Amino acid sequence: MQATYEDYEEEEAMTDSARALRRRRDRSRRRAGLRRRLRHWTRAYVSPLGWTVLGLDVLLWVCFACFGWHEMLAAAIVATVLLAAALVMSLGNTSFDARLAVSRRRVVVGDEVNVQVDVSNPGSSPTASARADLPMGDVHERFGIPMLGAHQSKHTAVSFKAVTRAVLPVGPLMIRKGDPFGLMRHELRLAQRINVYIHPDVVMLERLHAGVPRDLEGNPSGDIVDDDLDFFGLREYEPGDDVRNVHWLSSAKARKLMIRQFEATRRTDTSISCDVHPDDYPSQAAFELAVSVHASLGVQALREDRPLAMNAGALRTRPANVMQFLDQCSAIEPDFDDERNLVRGAMAAMPDASFYAFTVGPAKPLEEVRHMAMALPAGATCLVVQASLGAERALRRFPEFTLATVGALDDLPAVMGAMR
Repeated sequence: MQATYEDYEEEEAMTDSARALRRRRDRSRRRAGLRRRLRHWTRAYVSPLGWTVLGLDVLLWVCFACFGWHEMLAAAIVATVLLAAALVMSLGNTSFDARLAVSRRRVVVGDEVNVQVDVSNPGSSPTASARADLPMGDVHERFGIPMLGAHQSKHTAVSFKAVTRAVLPVGPLMIRKGDPFGLMRHELRLAQRINVYIHPDVVMLERLHAGVPRDLEGNPSGDIVDDDLDFFGLREYEPGDDVRNVHWLSSAKARKLMIRQFEATRRTDTSISCDVHPDDYPSQAAFELAVSVHASLGVQALREDRPLAMNAGALRTRPANVMQFLDQCSAIEPDFDDERNLVRGAMAAMPDASFYAFTVGPAKPLEEVRHMAMALPAGATCLVVQASLGAERALRRFPEFTLATVGALDDLPAVMGAMR
């Protein structure tokens, strides 16, 4: 019984300790919430410049009261008038509602995107005039919002041209009511941000002729052969055919030798990687060419229903369709921390692929490319595309890999066609 009482006392002590800890946590949360609200109220309506002018105004009035200098009085009156005017200009009903809509969320470089902005007054009392700020990437579109009556709205159309490949955030819309001096303001964040995907340029390619034949888990390639795993049909015997492929039952019925035909199956797991290290590219245009080559290879692989792994810097994904893949290509950016050996990322994402494609810059040393290709699995096809802006297209075959040089995106179909 003594042990039972001790256990009970220990449990009570632990319960008291847990309650005390909970109370401390609650007090800490309340203090943190109070500090957040205080910071909000001190920063939401009065800018840092406004607080500076207010502190200077108080100091000027104190100095005038102590020393009686009329210069201090004049400066204090000016500061007070500025603060009063800023307060009056920042007052007013700003209970707006807003909606953003874009004409297209997926475009290519050179396309125009229209943004529709609808600002309305959902209340029954009129709103004050205000200013609207719509961020579109690094650019800000600013326009005025007049006084709106009950349930009135203002429609604004903004358009921009997609200049470069990117994931461009549009919004959220900021409504500002304040003074032109920047002392006081009232800001509202309305509507959600919309991402516009500016896809890279791509070219259509013919079929990627790469894979391991006679793979039990492979996909039919459409090529008819005399020896494989996927049965296709029968044909008449021709001199030189392997008699092991004779279908004797059909031969007996037809009273002539019939040979089995098969559809070649290939394992088509494909891995494509893009070199994003800035040191390998002499210009931004050369980097964009490499991204377009990378995107063209990936689009063709997905059109052929190949399992695809995509690697570009820190971005390592397995896109399910062409649109998802192009959205991911829009987010590719130069990265000084990119792994120099692209094979490591490719092998980590898909170690048993039958086709590895690497897109590199013109400054990538050939010896470094050869060392990368030697680390790939035996039997896998390796293609290295060197995007060198303005260079003459070329195709060189090495024991470990095939090196293709393209000087423009239009060179890629011809180079890929020559790989058959």
